[in-house]
Amino acid sequence: MKKIILLAGPTASGKSSTALDWADKFGGEIVNADSMQVYRELNQLTARPSAVEEGRCPHHLYGTLAGDDPCSAERWRDLALPMIEDIWQRGAVPIVVGGTGLYFKSLTVGLSEVPEIDPAIRQDIRSTVTSETAPEAHQRLQEIDPEMAARLAPGDSQRVSRALEVILSTGKSLKYWQDIPPTGGLYDRDDVEIERNVITRDRVELYARCDLRFRMMIEEGGAIEEVRALLTLNYPSSLPVMKSLGVPQISRHLAGEIDLAETITLSQAATRQFAKRQMTWFRNQCGDWTQIKL
Repeated sequence: MKKIILLAGPTASGKSSTALDWADKFGGEIVNADSMQVYRELNQLTARPSAVEEGRCPHHLYGTLAGDDPCSAERWRDLALPMIEDIWQRGAVPIVVGGTGLYFKSLTVGLSEVPEIDPAIRQDIRSTVTSETAPEAHQRLQEIDPEMAARLAPGDSQRVSRALEVILSTGKSLKYWQDIPPTGGLYDRDDVEIERNVITRDRVELYARCDLRFRMMIEEGGAIEEVRALLTLNYPSSLPVMKSLGVPQISRHLAGEIDLAETITLSQAATRQFAKRQMTWFRNQCGDWTQIKL
């Protein structure tokens, strides 16, 4: 029987240190399941494991993709599954750790299979959405797939792009494909033992940890220089990496729009709001997972 350990939880909850302890205890290798830590440009702001921490055991899928190469839940699963199989082949235990709920869902439950997207259509959509404003792209989706448009926020350019390319390539709405029961998840396999864990913390304590960690990123971690370097790449603001916690606020600071104190305050508020959404998601989706109170 192949064993895998899943460790989910909100930002700043202590997932990384817990995963390291478990890797030492169980002979594990850590696989990233955080949608921002997969990008290579942001190290400090996404709280990726340090070089010292990565030296304690093998770490995978951290800083793997460039920021202009968006990673969906489907793509992450396609990267993670072969990695997990390799870890099993080495006789080690994969420890999948992160805060992106949809990544865990794609790994365990699976995904509804969407036919291959025509590469030419995908490229055209990505180029068009990059050149258009997000509301314009959403309006285009509204005209050809009003049902999906109603489910997506006008500013969510990544998901709007996905919905556009699916309906233009397959002739059917993304909702049609999403309504097909998912397959390909680890739950479908009888040769895998899955240990599912989610970290919980008192909300007041978690928010305090969020606030302290971001302040330390600014004062000690080089977060401002990290964003300054990111901005030199001239990535479109619609990319997920440009929306990572702290990036919009620090970008405004570097443009002279807000001072450092306001930058910290706004970023801390955004981080707390994000942590709240994560806690809600895990509470609703992972109610039968083992709760680890830290």
